[in-house]
Amino acid sequence: MPDSTDKMKNRFVIEQKFMRLAVDEAEKAYALGEVPVGAVVVKDDEVVAAAHNLVEKMQDATMHAEMIALKKASKVLGTRRLNDCVLYVSLEPCAMCMGAIIGFRVGALCFGAFDPEAGCAVSRCELTTLVDRQTDFIGGVMEDECVKLLNRFFSELRNK
Repeated sequence: MPDSTDKMKNRFVIEQKFMRLAVDEAEKAYALGEVPVGAVVVKDDEVVAAAHNLVEKMQDATMHAEMIALKKASKVLGTRRLNDCVLYVSLEPCAMCMGAIIGFRVGALCFGAFDPEAGCAVSRCELTTLVDRQTDFIGGVMEDECVKLLNRFFSELRNK
């Protein structure tokens, strides 16, 4: 029987696998000239929905990767209650996206880069502490890769 260390190692492998998919989605956003953020919703180790930022393309401030992925997952699963799901996202969610995570009752959140300017899972504020709905989260998964992609995007934007 595996001990708790083995369980944590197995969980980390799963997080890496799905975070890799979220980073792949972020790279799609980057290729479109969007802020490179990607999100994947997983239930029972299966991807239910994946998305990337489309704010500029759609000219809609609500088209963040998390919002799109959560809406897709809700439609696929036929429910707004995603309490059996994990949301993987390449950047710590903003206030709008954390509100959606709370509203959709997402079971857990896994994110890559911390966002000291707008992150509302833990960096800027812990939005879940303001409401009666706690969401488990882990941050910093594949953080270096997520940060490098964001830095490259904003560096290129500044040099245009």
